[in-house]
Amino acid sequence: MNILLFLLALIAIGLVAYGIYLLVLWVMRKQSAEMAESHEIRENIRKVQIIDVRETPEFDAKHILGARSIPMSQFKQRFREIRKDKPVYLYDDALNYASRAANILKKKAMIRFIS
Repeated sequence: MNILLFLLALIAIGLVAYGIYLLVLWVMRKQSAEMAESHEIRENIRKVQIIDVRETPEFDAKHILGARSIPMSQFKQRFREIRKDKPVYLYDDALNYASRAANILKKKAMIRFIS
């Protein structure tokens, strides 16, 4: 019985920790970026840079036409490739990588608008 309670407590602690992690990502995203709707992206696709921050196999499998791949694992080394004179749209499937990338760009004062 004690082992069962221990396992349940461990699972509960894990779920709480994961919830806190998701909350931190949400706050980071809200402070670093604005969310863009798909119609907004379609309207401005020629005026902006679309950066796909997913890893290379995911990018190769499916990506937005015209998007550049800068995987999150390489982002800190390659973020200088992003032009400062054009707005940037960061993309990933779950928004976790995009939030982290937006936070990096905000800290480096690299761009004026992130979405």
